[in-house]
Amino acid sequence: MWQEADESRSFHRGNDSGAAPPPHLPVLTGLVGRGGGQGTACGRTGLREGANGVWELWALPLPASRSRKELRETGPPRVLEPLKDVVLIEGSAAKLTCRISAFPDPFIRWSKDGKELRDGPKYRYIFEDPDVVALVVRDGELADLGQYSINVTNPFGQCSDSARILVEVPAKIQKGPDNTKARKGTTVTLTAAIMGEPAPNVGWTKDGKDIEEDDRVYFEIGSTNTTLTIRRATPQDSGKYEVYVENSLGMDQSFARVDVA
Repeated sequence: MWQEADESRSFHRGNDSGAAPPPHLPVLTGLVGRGGGQGTACGRTGLREGANGVWELWALPLPASRSRKELRETGPPRVLEPLKDVVLIEGSAAKLTCRISAFPDPFIRWSKDGKELRDGPKYRYIFEDPDVVALVVRDGELADLGQYSINVTNPFGQCSDSARILVEVPAKIQKGPDNTKARKGTTVTLTAAIMGEPAPNVGWTKDGKDIEEDDRVYFEIGSTNTTLTIRRATPQDSGKYEVYVENSLGMDQSFARVDVA
């Protein structure tokens, strides 16, 4: 679109004599039309006196631009921004993001603890403009805990990086202890399957009171279960037993009845 410039702007003739254009002619700046009425951007425009005293519009085109793809240099891929450890909450999704430089376009492979991950419902390969690649891990669970790696390859070489997904799971009892009937003098065991990350605190109570451990009554805590042992059981050991687990994300409990006769 043509635009009339400020009349106070000075212009020079081709012989640099300093003469201004005739006052009845406006000074024009903007786009110069090429064939078919299409415009091209101009870096500088003005008027000059041509042959026979006719004033002519002149324009200098802008330097030719190169596409972003043309400006990229070929070579082996490089990691510009490395992966960072992320925390995954059970039931949610986590995203590992890495910025790379690679031209020609590279082949991307993600793996967990050395095993390749296929793009699908559980793991999604994400490609963001223009150099960001990411892995999304869906439906988080404790089994997603581990080290994740990216390997980037093109015809000129390869690079890789890795980070950990740390999974946080509320403490819970997956299976509580069973009600038990025992004979006097036998050994009673109550077992519960537990889970949680961070690892939960575990405790046992009898009739609402914390159990005082000794060499006859004691409990053990493993990574996935806890067991209460009552040796040489007596009728006084009968009662309502509770196991509870707790971490920073939540707590859970379960009950069982023990009868000794």
